[in-house]
Amino acid sequence: MPYLYRDSKPRPAAHPGGARATHSSGKGYEELKRECLRRGVLFEDSDFPACNSSLFFSENPPIPFVWKRPGDIVKDPKFILSGATRTDICQGDLGDCWLLAAIASLTLNEKTLARVVPLDQNFGPDYAGIFHFQFWQHNEWLDVVIDDRLPTFKGRLVFLHSAELNEFWSALLEKAYAKLNGSYESLKGGSTIEAMEDFTGGIGEMYDVKAAPDNFYEILEKALKRCSMVGCSIDTSSAAESEARTPFGLVKGHAYSVTGIEEVSYRGRQVQLIRIRNPWGQVEWNGPWSDNSPEWRSVSPSEQRRLSQAARDDGEFWMKFEDFKVHFDKVEICNLTPDALEDSTAHKWEVTIHQGSWVRGATAGGCRNFLETFWTNPQIKLHLTEKDDGQDDCTFIAALMQKGRRKLKKLGAEMLTIGYSIYESPGRDGHLGKDFFRYHPSKARSKTYINLREVSHRFKLPPGDYILIPTTFEPHQEADFCLRIFSEKKAITEDLDENVAIDLPEPLHPTPSPQETEEEKQFRALFEQISGKDMEISAEELEYVLNAVLKKTKNIKFKNLSLISCRNIISLMDTSGNGKLEFSEFKIFWDKMKKWISIFLQFDFDKSGSMSSYELRGALKAAGYQLNNYLLQLIVLRYSDEQFQIEFDDFLNCLIRLENASRVFQALSAKNKEFVNLNIGERQKPSVNIVGTSVVRSIPHFFRKLPRSGSAMLHLHFGLGFFF
Repeated sequence: MPYLYRDSKPRPAAHPGGARATHSSGKGYEELKRECLRRGVLFEDSDFPACNSSLFFSENPPIPFVWKRPGDIVKDPKFILSGATRTDICQGDLGDCWLLAAIASLTLNEKTLARVVPLDQNFGPDYAGIFHFQFWQHNEWLDVVIDDRLPTFKGRLVFLHSAELNEFWSALLEKAYAKLNGSYESLKGGSTIEAMEDFTGGIGEMYDVKAAPDNFYEILEKALKRCSMVGCSIDTSSAAESEARTPFGLVKGHAYSVTGIEEVSYRGRQVQLIRIRNPWGQVEWNGPWSDNSPEWRSVSPSEQRRLSQAARDDGEFWMKFEDFKVHFDKVEICNLTPDALEDSTAHKWEVTIHQGSWVRGATAGGCRNFLETFWTNPQIKLHLTEKDDGQDDCTFIAALMQKGRRKLKKLGAEMLTIGYSIYESPGRDGHLGKDFFRYHPSKARSKTYINLREVSHRFKLPPGDYILIPTTFEPHQEADFCLRIFSEKKAITEDLDENVAIDLPEPLHPTPSPQETEEEKQFRALFEQISGKDMEISAEELEYVLNAVLKKTKNIKFKNLSLISCRNIISLMDTSGNGKLEFSEFKIFWDKMKKWISIFLQFDFDKSGSMSSYELRGALKAAGYQLNNYLLQLIVLRYSDEQFQIEFDDFLNCLIRLENASRVFQALSAKNKEFVNLNIGERQKPSVNIVGTSVVRSIPHFFRKLPRSGSAMLHLHFGLGFFF
């Protein structure tokens, strides 16, 4: 299935209150549950059946799994027993420790946990074998329903389970997440940040503590003020070091949570401290500023109360920030969106989101190494207008996420290598061309191109306008993407490819020529030979004339024009309405044809006789058409070949249909201002700007790709009974 650009207008972060039901029946959790209770049956999920296809896609189960409901495994099943804690998360025979680490972090935030795991579910009197969980996916909250049949072996759960054998919330959560991603096998391998984002709708950042920026303390301070989820860990050099304890009481290869960061007055100077929590609930740091260290004796009781300092073996401890940077190696921050914060929480992020696609031949231009196609990638304009408080620059995080790749694993899809570049805007509107990127270096860019689901980085740039280019590393690679901008202050974004515009000269009317050129004499002779006594050419006769002439035209590759294409030409040029072309009408068309041939040759950069589909945007603009990415992608999918080349007959077909469509736009402009705005220039040249309302939004429903046979046919229907 081709990837098609959707509406890329910036939009606010989605709110979980409007989580969309995902079951194929179209029914939500409550309705499905009521139906089961009314019928006296337990829910069976046909979307994620209890069979091998829900388990693995590349192998057979290594052991004979048996799907059982919790009541068939234990006598007294519970959804949550004495609260959801880290001990409820024990890994089974599946390589999804990244997911389990995120679930463990989830248990530390009651509000976030209650959103992902609705707590009003149980195995009580209204039990119907159905449960539901909510996950964030690409600016949308989804409500995922499952039945409670779980894979077992010899009566024990095979995958994620709780230390309490009769507690099942974590196992059911893992099943819902497996359903979201297509199968249990799809969960093998991943990053904790990936799941944290799906649990919160937040945006992830990873830091190498040893190479952290100078303002790392301020970054963590701001993150915690915004209630972001922050984790840290110590690297291991071998599997044998996993969960090995250091002399200072820290555990290697173990996920810690950062729960606070403060400055404290100590012996007349300010000391930066950071508070860490071991999810085990015990085993703590024993160095300076640990629970019973002598440093606390020099801190006033009021300061200790402010910091909630108490000597308890609860797994939580303070340490000096400088010691933290020495002993820890990695920090992961999941910055929460405003909707994830309490209403009273200050310091919220401003968030805008763009959806888009890379489509080969049109908008899959690859990175800057591939200059000839790089400029064809989607382009997002970023307006930074407000400086950070007390600063000269504007802080923002740009996160580029490739969508749905984990779910596509069973089709052989892998994570693409992705990244982005940021350029200073030249101060003009419209899609930037190749020459701009040839002569202007990037102002900033993602750290590296990498095959992760999401690439994110924090930037500080002066106020101004910038252009962000999201790309895959190599050209011609297809994927849908989601670009999110989190900013300290309000930032404005817009897609440079949003508007559709038509800027054509006023249609010419047939006028007798005072003196024919030699070329015109030759065409008249051919015209008279074909047309006969009536001196008018039908569609069948036009087909013969154009094919005969164009096949002899040098420097262009040409196959054949179809009869329907010639009928469209007559529809475009026929001023008398008799369905045929007189010589004067044909002459006007031929002048138009010569202009189109000239444009085609101009954009045939390698002089191969065909034009790269990546150059189609520029060629159409030279002909008077500014198209957004969606229309461009549809046209490229219809008219280019497997090598992303467009021959002249397809280019001609495209222009004929676009010009016919322009007539519709001009007619609409006189009747419905909601659809188009018509502007008359100084020389009375019609210029139509198609605004992003009803027309453009209806195009996805009516742009249709027909089977390619002989010549290309691109049909566009605006609901007015008009096809071209």
